[in-house]
Amino acid sequence: MPEPRDDETTTGDEAPVDAADAMPDDVTNDETATGDVATEDEAPREPAVPDAELLAAVDLARAALLEITPAETVGSPAGSIVEGDRVLSLLFANTMPGYPGWFWTVTLARVDDAAPTVLEAELMPGEGALLSPEWLPWSDRLAGIEADQEAERLAAESDEDDDDEDDDSTEDAEDTDDVLDGVDFEAPASDDDDDDDDDDDDDDDDDTSFDGADR
Repeated sequence: MPEPRDDETTTGDEAPVDAADAMPDDVTNDETATGDVATEDEAPREPAVPDAELLAAVDLARAALLEITPAETVGSPAGSIVEGDRVLSLLFANTMPGYPGWFWTVTLARVDDAAPTVLEAELMPGEGALLSPEWLPWSDRLAGIEADQEAERLAAESDEDDDDEDDDSTEDAEDTDDVLDGVDFEAPASDDDDDDDDDDDDDDDDDTSFDGADR
C-alpha cells in the first residue's frame, strides 16, 4: 500500500473561510453605494425659493388678467405659489360677488436669462372657497331619481293598505250593527225576582187555606 505524502491534506484540516473575505470587492462597494442613496432620499427637502424676476413681474401678471376680466374685479396681490424651477403663480384677490375664497391666478415662467412670460391666467379656488357640488354622471343621477321614485311608490302602497284595513274594520262594524238592529234583548231574570215570585205563590196558598177553614 502506498504511503500518503506529506503535502496532501484532508478536508478536516482545511481552515474555515471568512464570509467577508470570500465576498468580492465589487459587491461590497455596490451595497455601500445603495446605502448612500437611501440616506440622500430620506434627507428633508429644502423649501422651494421663488424666482426673484418672476416674483417681481406683478404688472405683467395684472395685464394678463385685464385681458380676461374687468379691472374692478382684480384686487391686490395675495401671495405666490412655486410651481417648479423658474415657474411661479402670482395670486390676486378677487372682488367679484359670489366667489368668496377665490383668487385670480397667473402662472409665469422664464428660461435662463429670458424675460418672464405668461403661461395661463384663471380664477382658482383657495382654502375654504365656496364650491359647486361634485359633478355626477347622468347615469348615477338617474339611478338616484329612480330609487327615490320607487321609495315613494312603496310608501304610497303601504298607506293604501293601511286605509283598506281601516275601511274593512269600519264596514264590519256597520254590518254587525245592521244585523243587530231591531233585535230586543231581554235582561236575564235575577235571583231576587225569582224569590219574589215564590213568596207570592206562598201567599196565594195561604189565602186558599184560610178560605177553606171558614167554610
